[in-house]
Order: sequence, then C-alpha cells, then structure tokens
Amino acid sequence: MGWVESLQKAINYMEERILEDLSMESIAKQANTSEFHFQRTFAILTDVSVGEYLRRRRLSLAAQELSNTDHKIIDLAYKYGYDTPEAFSKAFRRQHGITPSEARKNIGKLNCYNRLVIQVNLKGAEPMRYKIVERDSFQVAGIKREFSLKNEENLKGIPKMWDEVNGDGTVGKLAELNNGEIKGILGVCVDKRLTQSEPSIDYWVATEHIGDASEDFLTLEIPASKWGVFEVHGPMPGAMPKVWKQIFSEWFPSNQYEHAGTPELEVYSDEDPSSPDLYSEIWIPLK
Repeated sequence: MGWVESLQKAINYMEERILEDLSMESIAKQANTSEFHFQRTFAILTDVSVGEYLRRRRLSLAAQELSNTDHKIIDLAYKYGYDTPEAFSKAFRRQHGITPSEARKNIGKLNCYNRLVIQVNLKGAEPMRYKIVERDSFQVAGIKREFSLKNEENLKGIPKMWDEVNGDGTVGKLAELNNGEIKGILGVCVDKRLTQSEPSIDYWVATEHIGDASEDFLTLEIPASKWGVFEVHGPMPGAMPKVWKQIFSEWFPSNQYEHAGTPELEVYSDEDPSSPDLYSEIWIPLK
C-alpha cells in the first residue's frame, strides 16, 4: 500500500469513529507510521492539525443534526465530546459564527467542513531543486526540549522555542560554534517513540560541530544516512512550509524513496529572514 493510500486509510478510520475518543497512536497505526510523522505529514498536506480536523468535522456534523433533527442541544453537546452545553456552545460559535440555538432556528449561515479526501498533485509544474547526499554519522551541538505529541503540544511549543533562542543570543553562539559541512542553524526533530511509551519528540536548535562542545550545549549524533537535500528559496516563514508540501504531495509519490524515520533537518542561514533571496534547506533521511 502506498503512502497516499495509507494516509487516506487513516482519515477513513477517523471518520468511521468520529464520535470516539481517538488517540494519535491508533490513527497513525492505520497509516503504518509513527504519531509524529503522521501528525507532521497530515498538517503539511492539509494545512490543519489532526485535532483541529476532528473538531471541525464534529462541529459540522453537530450543525447538520441541529438543522435536521429535534435532538436536544445538551444531548448533542455530550454526543460530540463536550462536557457541558456551555463548552459546546462556545466551540460551535467559534466555528460557525452563530449559537446552537440560532442554528436550530435556521438563523444565520453555517461554516461546515466536508470529509477529507487526499489528492496528490503529480503535475510537477513548479520545479524542485534537490540532490541526494550520502553521509556518515555526524555530530550536532545545541539545545533540546522535549515536546509531547498529546494535544499537539509540539506544534505550539516549537515556534515559541525559536522565538526564545533568537531573542536570547543562543543562535549567535551556535553560529560561532559551526565547523561542520552543513553551514547554518539546524532545527532537528527526533522521534522518541522507540525509547518511551508516551508519544513525544525531542526538538533541537543546533549546528553541526566537530569536537567537544561548550558546557552551554548538548550534543547529538545524527546517524549515517542517504539524504534528500531540498533547496528552499524565499522569506520565512512561508517558504519552508511551501517546500515541505511539495515534498510530500509531489516528490515522494513520484519517487521510489521513503522517509527513513530517523531525524530530519531544517537548515537556516543567518541572513535576513525576510529577504526574498533567502536560501535554506530541508534534509530528509531516505530509504
């Protein structure tokens, strides 16, 4: 089964159990991947997190029931996973712009999201510049933080971490420490599913460094791998997500490679992040 079919299988699984308390582990299992890689791929392709997709779909179905049945609002609140009618009403209004009572009376318009079907763009109209690189293991030095995948805490925490290291001088210190082949500051994701039961990742802001690092930084060995190194051109934050989407929606479906499951890298330069000529890279381990 191809990865697109696997992803659709996971989406179908969510839809068939839309009223259940689904875990990221059980969803990712349908796609035969880890929680982290499923969550990341899903968000890249759809521009929405798994949790937000489930919330949107449940509130869309709840709106349909309000319009077409005489079920009590309190019963629908519990049915669609809300502990109180007040919590349900607040979430309903946030999505639809009207209250459940107004929806029942057909006052106002509803903002409903349909069941998701993954479609992959194989046209390749916009060229992608990349190279395949084989490297032995190498060391990076930097700081790391652990982020839980529950409630998608990593999606909230990683941007905050970057704000902090850009503001407290850490990035500058790492730039001075860089003496390896990869020039720049690295964002490194390490999936920890094989070492502990709770789904989480270590996220590193680091740089390639040969030798002992200063006491301010930890070190991590990146395993030997074949890498797909993709060029990213343009200002942040928009340029990087655009290339990630191209990789998953165009490059992987039309190539024989799969993600190796080991740490992946984003490489940032010390240039002006708003520059239209900014150059960055995405390194993906391949098998």
